[in-house]
Amino acid sequence: MRIALLGHGAMGRLVETRALNQGREIGLICTSKESSLKLEELSDRLRGHDVAIDFSAGNAVLKHATACGRAGVPLVEGTTGWKAEDAEVRRVVQSLRGGFLFGANFSIGVNLFYRVVSQAAELYGRLDEYDPFIEEAHHKRKRDAPSGTALHLREIVAAHSGREVAVTCTRAGYIPGTHRVGFDSAPDQIMLAHTARSREGFAAGALAAAQWIMGRQGVFEFSEVLEEILNEVKSERRDEK
Repeated sequence: MRIALLGHGAMGRLVETRALNQGREIGLICTSKESSLKLEELSDRLRGHDVAIDFSAGNAVLKHATACGRAGVPLVEGTTGWKAEDAEVRRVVQSLRGGFLFGANFSIGVNLFYRVVSQAAELYGRLDEYDPFIEEAHHKRKRDAPSGTALHLREIVAAHSGREVAVTCTRAGYIPGTHRVGFDSAPDQIMLAHTARSREGFAAGALAAAQWIMGRQGVFEFSEVLEEILNEVKSERRDEK
């Protein structure tokens, strides 16, 4: 697998290290210095890659989706903060017959957490006395608030409860990504929580997504293909043994 990395911050560097350890090839790294590349030049540099993985910035997603589509390279989108352009990104990907796989969070643990929260929200959503709420906390360098993960959790809970779901955010120090979903009533409170101890889970999920998207066309969400990805990863591990 020949990978193009768009963005070389903490996540980009972690994906690079993990990919190289797995025997993958990194054919292109676009750092913040290359963010001003013209669309045509970026498309030219992308050609010949099997997949691109983007952990750059939300305002670059439309450009990257367009460049990848023109180059015939499927894109794994790990950046958040671009959903205002969702319709245009989808239009571009479909018009160029590209492949685009995005996710609010590529951690397999978080995506399994989504499923747990969905089941809990369905149960407690039947009872008016339980008010749902979400709390999230991250390190002070994280730009977006609420996080993309918190926004997705809010969508999940709201779909079952049929009401507004309060989200509170904390940005301080070196807090690892933490998300809590609660259901509060007069007699008791139920709290579900996920805490990321490192970014390793995000990198592993992004590389699994990269393997999955190769050769496919269309727009996909990570949770939609999680089951297939889990099965493929399990199969690969059996083969490695």
